Amino acid sequence: MTSDTQMFKKADAYENFMGRYSRPLAPEFAQASRVEHGLRALDVGCGTGALTSVLADIVGADQVAGVDPSGPFVEQCRENVPGADIRVGPAEALPFADAEFDRALAQLVFHFVDDPIASVREMARVTRPGGVVSACVWDMTGGMTMIGAYWAAVSEAGVSGQSEVERFGGKPGQLAGLWRDAGLCEVDDRSITVSSGYRDFDELWATFRAGVGPVGVHAESLEGAALDAVRETFRRNVGSPDGAFELTATAWFAAGTV
Repeated sequence: MTSDTQMFKKADAYENFMGRYSRPLAPEFAQASRVEHGLRALDVGCGTGALTSVLADIVGADQVAGVDPSGPFVEQCRENVPGADIRVGPAEALPFADAEFDRALAQLVFHFVDDPIASVREMARVTRPGGVVSACVWDMTGGMTMIGAYWAAVSEAGVSGQSEVERFGGKPGQLAGLWRDAGLCEVDDRSITVSSGYRDFDELWATFRAGVGPVGVHAESLEGAALDAVRETFRRNVGSPDGAFELTATAWFAAGTV
């Protein structure tokens, strides 16, 4: 997987930043992936375990495995989901045998893999014939509100920074197209929308300044006039909230049969 994994070393900060979206996304993703009791499931790019814990609730922890390239995240996932088989490894070279799982899922991972086609083929390799391989990634064309609003603020404030619109999978149909290119059958292509609440804008801004992911690394680096300009423009872009508010996040979803 990509060197961007260096941006995902802070488990607590990740929970505050993206976990508030990945947690409500996980049960919707598992349901769309047709995860049911009696199946064995793999969570690729398990992070701190938002999806892993949902899978364990459905099929039992002893029927769940997870893999992530970040050692700190793997340690946290093992604590969060005791009994699951959690290992360190990349999506491009999964440390599991052929046809070991009924479902292989990757939540918010394909934006960050070096080799998307190798990753989905590895997921298919470890999934039995007739099993389901699925993934979801944020809609970087505007559906992931907080990320889109931040990069728009950077541009409007005249501060240098590269948005994530071009990250793989963030545009309509990209993920499903990859699934078809990998030879998966009966590809399901749709979106899933969730939301997260904040007590105020300061809470939202603090999650950005913690340095998680590309957008957080950029926000953490801001100083002086650039910091003030981006912060105030970002506040305006999310509606200039006074007190508690919610933001929505839409993910593209793709699933296919091995």
